Amino acid sequence: MIRLFTAFALLLGALAGAQALVPKQPKDLVQASLVAEPSAVAPGSTAAVGIRMAMKPGWHVYWRNPGDSGLPPEMAWDLPRGVGVGPVQWPAPERLPVQTLMNYGYEGEVVLLVPVSVPKDYSGTSVRLAGKLSYLVCEEICIPGSADLELSLPVAAADAPPTPDPASTELFAKARAALPEPSPWPSRLSRQGDTVVLSLDRTGLAPDAIGEAAFFPYGETVLDNAASQTLTVDAAGLHLALKPGDAAKPPTDLPGVLTFTENGRRRAFAIGEPPPAAAAPSEAAPATAPTPVPAEDESLTLWSAAGLALLGGLVLNLMPCVFPVLSIKVLSLVKQAGQSTTRVRIHGLAYTAGVLASFLALAGLLMALKAGGATIGWGFQLQSPIVVAVLAYGLLAMGLSLSGVVHLGGGIAGLGDGLTRRAGYQGSFFTGVLATLVATPCTAPFMGAAVGYALTQPPAVSLIVFASLGLGLALPFLALTLFPGALRIMPRPGAWMDTLKGVLAFPVYAAVAWLIWVLAQQVGPNGLLAGLSGLVLVGFAAWAWERARLGSGWGGTLARATALAALIATAGLVAVLDGDRAVAGSTATAEGIEPFTQARLDALRGEGRTVFVDMTAAWCITCQINERTALSRDGVKAAFRANGVVVLRGDWTNQNPEITTLLERYGRSGVPLYLLYRGKAEASVLPQILTEGVVLAAIEKRAGLAQR
Repeated sequence: MIRLFTAFALLLGALAGAQALVPKQPKDLVQASLVAEPSAVAPGSTAAVGIRMAMKPGWHVYWRNPGDSGLPPEMAWDLPRGVGVGPVQWPAPERLPVQTLMNYGYEGEVVLLVPVSVPKDYSGTSVRLAGKLSYLVCEEICIPGSADLELSLPVAAADAPPTPDPASTELFAKARAALPEPSPWPSRLSRQGDTVVLSLDRTGLAPDAIGEAAFFPYGETVLDNAASQTLTVDAAGLHLALKPGDAAKPPTDLPGVLTFTENGRRRAFAIGEPPPAAAAPSEAAPATAPTPVPAEDESLTLWSAAGLALLGGLVLNLMPCVFPVLSIKVLSLVKQAGQSTTRVRIHGLAYTAGVLASFLALAGLLMALKAGGATIGWGFQLQSPIVVAVLAYGLLAMGLSLSGVVHLGGGIAGLGDGLTRRAGYQGSFFTGVLATLVATPCTAPFMGAAVGYALTQPPAVSLIVFASLGLGLALPFLALTLFPGALRIMPRPGAWMDTLKGVLAFPVYAAVAWLIWVLAQQVGPNGLLAGLSGLVLVGFAAWAWERARLGSGWGGTLARATALAALIATAGLVAVLDGDRAVAGSTATAEGIEPFTQARLDALRGEGRTVFVDMTAAWCITCQINERTALSRDGVKAAFRANGVVVLRGDWTNQNPEITTLLERYGRSGVPLYLLYRGKAEASVLPQILTEGVVLAAIEKRAGLAQR
């Protein structure tokens, strides 16, 4: 049975990796290219270049203001010396409702026009335009993507007139037609109750000729994007009722783009002046990603990061997710205390090998996925409902073995030791694998800085740091086996071990309950029902296998077949889970706490507010402990209220590119992350293990106000 269940778990793990962890390829969803209007450019001239993006049906990219969620496309240019590009000219977007959100963007195909200027003294025979386009493409899920784009244009004589490329003429004409025109009519803003009314003073409009009006503000938080926009047309012109983002502070001016159909033709007009956009540099220099914000790990070296990782791994052994597994393995070692020293030491080495192999495999997969464009971090596998369910099923089988419901192998741990009756070294190896898997929801002190450093380094350096983390996790058990004399202080093997084995089953059951709670945050009702049904089937399979062990002949064969059928049915249920994902951000937010978005954070900082950012996840045990022991304390809540601190909570239970981007900005690869901002000043980074005193001291220092 243990061989069967191990193969089953490995198979589902592989399915999880293929189906849930590896993102859809963005290149299959967006075809991006650079196109130029002229066939050649002359020194001292400016040419129109387009960033062309063609999306798969049903998918979209974003406008300069993405609305309630999302990120606009960005181009990091790599240009010859002296060549410059101006601001992007954004076509008028569409309103794109997704669940309860309203986004602004483009479906089908869009061409973002960019002016490219060539200096008069340019002496090359061609102009190479290149850069990296970064974008977020979304349906109901969002996938970050990037494309390396390049275009080479020959250089014509300085006095040569521009030569349009016939193949691009129609494309650029269509792109220009999609741009909003400067409004030839005056506009004004008035207030009516809880709404503001944008009026376009254009007389002579026939009400039945105007329809499908929409307004797209340049500011990301000035309007309630998802609210309906009510159009009226009268003799004075066109009027559009809009709901402010903050009813207490309605906007006094409202620059943006107004679109409406007139006699069936869509028209777009720019209202007011857009905020200035920075032009690309005119000097040749490959554009790079924003420099990470300096944090406490800014001076890390390879060896200091490896040392922090080793300490973090040691502390992981005390975490509630790891301790039950480790204690069960130590109990099995007690049984072997009278055996040869060499055999005990090999068990320790096998366990260490399992931990190290698992950490290196996870690190390699994480680096490969990030290199492929995935926006993920440490603990990423638990963002997959499939992985969460498989881990819960494995721990349930382990708990049933400890409770004596089913005998999985001859070893006392019951998990893996039956893979071979000769020595059980494979059992120790797979216990190390299991310890690694259940350790990933936890973030110990020292870990965040070390793992964040590792993921910004070359692969060889990253693997050294992750190996150090694994060695720290394995070290206590390894030390116990290398010095087996320490086992003599423990009681001699006896009946007490069977009692303790049964007691240790209950922390394992508690871990199963916690994993099902995590699953409930990730999937909808149908997915949760499938996950719970899987628990029943695993229990039934264990019962049937035990009947087969005790039976013989046709009865035993039938019981084995029944157990196998139950496991196959469980695999079918697991396949349902990823298709019933909960809506991103649907996790309930506590009273007085707002859900995190980068746009909301930027708006609050722009107002000079003090903001506490709590990056958490349902599967992060460290996060949950910090929530209960520090953040939910009455003293902390009172300090937040007294100092006007706005709390934004980012839920990373499921993948969220905005949260991952902020984590990476502060040199972290996973949650928890706690940031305290005051206005536009850079954030203070709080420790990963919080106490009420730590939070209060940070508020007092950052807000500059005395606490009660």
